[in-house]
Amino acid sequence: MALASLAAAFRWTPAEAQRVAKLVRESVTPYAPTFFTAHEWETVKVLADLVIPRDERSGSATDAAVPEFMDFMMGDRPDGQVPMRGGLAWLDNECYERSGKTFLQCSENERSAVLDDIAWPKKAKSEHGQGVAFFNMFRDLTASGFWTSKIGVTDLDYQGNTFVAEWKGCPDAALRKLGVTYEGTE
Repeated sequence: MALASLAAAFRWTPAEAQRVAKLVRESVTPYAPTFFTAHEWETVKVLADLVIPRDERSGSATDAAVPEFMDFMMGDRPDGQVPMRGGLAWLDNECYERSGKTFLQCSENERSAVLDDIAWPKKAKSEHGQGVAFFNMFRDLTASGFWTSKIGVTDLDYQGNTFVAEWKGCPDAALRKLGVTYEGTE
C-alpha cells in the first residue's frame, strides 16, 4: 500500500515502481527475535521444519514464518516462556547426554532418535516426560502458526465464508482418504 501511494504521488512508471519494490524487498532486515537467544532461534527453526517440512504441496514451517509467530507468542503469553526455554534446554541436554552434541550439532538420525522418544506420548518412557510435554507444546504452536499463515490456509484450500446452497456432506474422496463412511451407506 505504501508503494502504491508513493507510485501515485511520484507518478512512477510500472517499471520504476517495480525497481523500487525490489530495492525495498532487498533492504528489509532479517527478523530479529525478541525472546529467543541466537542458539534457541536456530534450534526453533530446525525443529519447526522437522514438525512441518516443505513438501510438494506447500512450504515448510519456516517458510510460513512459524518461528516468528512463536517468538511473538512468547512475548504475548509470558506463561509459555519457561516451558519453551526449559524444553529447548532439555532437548539440547538430552542430545548432549546421548551424543555429546547439541540438537543443532546432531545428525539427522540422532535428532530423529530423540524426537521419536518424545513425539508419541503413549509410547514415551516416564523419564522423557519433560521432553514429551515440551514437544507437545512445540508441535501445537508449530501447527497453530502454520495453519493460520497464508501458506497454511492455501495448503488447506480454505474457501472462507462461502455460501453453500445445499450441504451434500463430505466429498467421497475425503471420506475414502479418512477410511470412514456415513452411517448406513456402504
